[in-house]
Amino acid sequence: MTSNKPKKTRGAAFWIIFSLGVIAALGLMFWLTHAKKVSTLIELSYGPSDPSFANTLGPAVGAEFLEGNAVQTLVNGDEFFPSMLQAIREAKNTITLETYIWESGKISDQFIEVLEERARAGVRINVIVDGMGTLKFKDEDWARLEASGVKLLKYGREHWYDIKANINHRTHRKSLVIDGRVGFTGGMCIADKWMGNATSADQWRDTQVRVEGPVVREMQAVFATNWLQTTSTFLAAEVYFPVIPRAGKALAQCFKSGPGEGAEAGRLSYLFAIAAARKSIEISHAYFVPDDLAIETLVAARQRGVRIRVIVPAINDSRIGRAASRSRWGKLLEAGVEFYRFEPAMFHSKTMVVDDLFVTVGSVNFDNRSFQINDEISLNVLDRDMARDHLKIFENDLRHSQPLTREEFENRPFYIKLSDHLSGLIRSQL
Repeated sequence: MTSNKPKKTRGAAFWIIFSLGVIAALGLMFWLTHAKKVSTLIELSYGPSDPSFANTLGPAVGAEFLEGNAVQTLVNGDEFFPSMLQAIREAKNTITLETYIWESGKISDQFIEVLEERARAGVRINVIVDGMGTLKFKDEDWARLEASGVKLLKYGREHWYDIKANINHRTHRKSLVIDGRVGFTGGMCIADKWMGNATSADQWRDTQVRVEGPVVREMQAVFATNWLQTTSTFLAAEVYFPVIPRAGKALAQCFKSGPGEGAEAGRLSYLFAIAAARKSIEISHAYFVPDDLAIETLVAARQRGVRIRVIVPAINDSRIGRAASRSRWGKLLEAGVEFYRFEPAMFHSKTMVVDDLFVTVGSVNFDNRSFQINDEISLNVLDRDMARDHLKIFENDLRHSQPLTREEFENRPFYIKLSDHLSGLIRSQL
């Protein structure tokens, strides 16, 4: 009797090879047809004060610069939490809140209390939290909010049984909009480590902004996008998007970035602003991991005579992230970029000031995860008064930071250099 096993083996081998061939062909097709990211140096003949700057950057990131805004900068939990909680208490019609992390604790209890009260008063409240960011959010706290009438959802999962296919894709956005008229954004999340004034290692140093004026409509639209993606429902009621009168003199734009919705917007905004710099760039970033083009753009700015100062954390919540960041500093230090390490607390700010005029603040980190993988929100402002405020904050942070010299960087121990190099190899996912 002739055995069929050889035929079966040959058949299995054929299908394995065939399947691998299909996968390889699809991979090649996706690689050849994927959307191209910015890969060449942006060269500009004008600075951020030229009208061409706003007229070009607005359409490029999908949000025009709008006139008539008032922007207040809030530093650390002692300033931004009271302001946010008071705005919630004053809500009459709607509250939309999106955050990456929500941890149960003292500040969480305060948010829950005011949201419960407003929900029971009839205010429509929509909240989105990232699934990874709720790991320390107690079920009973979630139940309290839902029982009061708050619509609270994990991003991409309207129901517990919904499957979120790409678990590496997260919403990192932080926004709060009250009655479609008052907005907040920045780097903070709802957790006790953001409380206080960043005077100890267990507190986080962060910056938030309170915004009034027409640009709040753009901020609300960013939230509405993720609500639509999560629920298939658009926030169409006019109370979410009221006509907003002028509230100040700042020119501002608020835009979204994320896979499939302006994936290059956050990165392009930074590269464009750096390319426009003619005098100075002040960068305050928790996770400063520039890619090759960003390094080239910063070096080109230095060659134009632009002074560049960067504040990064001395205390970091990620050893790998800190090492990956250091792996990118060599060429910048060589070009004369000044680095400073903030020492009193975990430094979590995400801001940049260019030529004492342009300010960007929001949820975007200066790394690939923010530029390519996560959903983010950014507020860009052209206003000398706001820039002056941020420069004062920057100088104050400098007084609590230690400079990093090129010699110190180059003479760091071999095992640190090795750790930095190895961590830098996986920087695209950090």
